[in-house]
Amino acid sequence: MSTQESDVKQPGKDPVVNEETASAQSLTPEQLTQLQEKAAKADELRDQLLRTVADMDNLRKRSVREKQDAIRYANEAMLEKLIPVLDNFEMAMLATANAEGASVDAVKTGVNMILGQFKNVLGDAGLEEIDALGKPFDPNIHEAVSQQASDEVEEGQVLQQLRKGYKLKDRLLRPATVVVSKKA
Repeated sequence: MSTQESDVKQPGKDPVVNEETASAQSLTPEQLTQLQEKAAKADELRDQLLRTVADMDNLRKRSVREKQDAIRYANEAMLEKLIPVLDNFEMAMLATANAEGASVDAVKTGVNMILGQFKNVLGDAGLEEIDALGKPFDPNIHEAVSQQASDEVEEGQVLQQLRKGYKLKDRLLRPATVVVSKKA
């Protein structure tokens, strides 16, 4: 056999080609139509899958971006409320520079009003003062720095509050610094 004869495909020599050819030739027109419809449906479903994957990726990216923005600007509303308080403090400081005897009382009144405004803004944001004076010592919200003997107050009670404590709703921000009574 020459090389030219071996390059030519002879029937029955390549079983894969013959089976494919035979099975393609044995398809009825209805089966061919169904096969084409299934192929089109598979292409359509693949396209839908790719679009869904892209949509989910875009949603994930948008969620990450929105979360970063929320963290970055979380204090925006509170700061907007604090700016007028800052303005009032600055005006009070200008007033103290020119204060004379009678106007000192007016400055003091103004500063007390600003303090009230400031406490209201912080209270609206959820800040609560911890009132410790005269209450039983609670290590969860109080920080004892010393004990003092007392006959007037029963043992374990807060005798003196040195620094106020604060909570943000139910979370402790800073414990109240206190002096606790002990038996004399």
